[in-house]
Amino acid sequence: MVSAEQRATEVARSSYSRLLALLAARTGDIMAAEDALAEAFRKALETWPAKGVPANPDGWLMTVSKNALRDEYRSARHRTRARLDSEEGLQQAMTEIDPDAIPDDRLKLLFVCAHPAIAETIRTPLMLQTVLGLDAEAIGLAFLIPATAMAQQLVRAKRKIRDARIPFALPEKSEMPERLESVLEAIYGAYAIDWDGLETAGRTEDLATESLFLADLLVSLLPQQPEVLGLAALLSFSVARRTARFSSDGAFIPLENQDPQNWDRLRISRARALLQRACTLGQVGRFQIEAAIQDVHCDRMQSGVTDWNALAHLYEALVRLAPTVGAAVSRAAVFGRARNPQAGLDCLAQLNRELIDSYQPAWATRAHLQQLSGDREAAGDSYRRAISLTTDMAVRRYLEKCLDGLATR
Repeated sequence: MVSAEQRATEVARSSYSRLLALLAARTGDIMAAEDALAEAFRKALETWPAKGVPANPDGWLMTVSKNALRDEYRSARHRTRARLDSEEGLQQAMTEIDPDAIPDDRLKLLFVCAHPAIAETIRTPLMLQTVLGLDAEAIGLAFLIPATAMAQQLVRAKRKIRDARIPFALPEKSEMPERLESVLEAIYGAYAIDWDGLETAGRTEDLATESLFLADLLVSLLPQQPEVLGLAALLSFSVARRTARFSSDGAFIPLENQDPQNWDRLRISRARALLQRACTLGQVGRFQIEAAIQDVHCDRMQSGVTDWNALAHLYEALVRLAPTVGAAVSRAAVFGRARNPQAGLDCLAQLNRELIDSYQPAWATRAHLQQLSGDREAAGDSYRRAISLTTDMAVRRYLEKCLDGLATR
């Protein structure tokens, strides 16, 4: 039987970001909404074990959070800060919400965090925390920034939203393009954190599902934006292969070793439909190219082989359009298969050493290419470096197995 504590944890994982977005939309103050919601969860852990979990836990939490906000706004401490202009602000914060039909305001919050008044460098981290529930430590790890520094930047951004009175509403269609890139990056970033296996305080199981859900919401909002369609296609392709990444005993299985019969054909069909729609709009972007790369991999369901030459051409296009470290390392891996291992190693040698020195995929790719080229000693050193940088235990065990395999050959 699920305990009250376990149920509260489940609700926190599944509903926190929706409730936070809804509260913040009513007050314009993300930090106040976070405090109110934290108080609601504290009371839930106090009362639910004794009185039982409510039939509608989300509605219960929303009511308690609104009461906490009301008390805060009416306190002498809050009045000295003069956040709200009048009782009108308080009434807006206390607007009745049907507890049986709590809306999802996360898209509004995404576009608020992408407002031009917010520093561009903090927009994606801010969205990852407020909309997808990641903590500062996990975000800092993903962006290679100390957790304390990341937390300070996030607090400053939230204060900017509050003090600048940035409206919690979807922007006009004419204003969306300037914010859209940051929104897409945040949704993709959340999925990438999940995919890379970074520690996210128990949130990884939900990130992929929530990222795809938000991408689908954007498709319904902006069905003629090719990169919106491209991102939704990319995430659909990736989610379709998600369960095939691990064996029944939890062992990591790299893409080229996965059994295509374990991929979700319906999701792949949907992803292809989204990608085809994007291609008809005549404006190629990064996410469309990444989705096309995934589409080539998924062709193995029918052909039984991977078209490495096609992947090499796509990665060339991707690196020209979006020259990220991840894309460049992936291009090197593909070149090693489409041409020869040395071609891949040459690609890695062209990259900035400082950028890839602590990037685990670069060392794992180098090790694999060195192994294919017959340089076991160098491969062993690279595998050991990759292992030292790996946070996902399943991937770590896979790399350790590769390292052990060098000694037995």
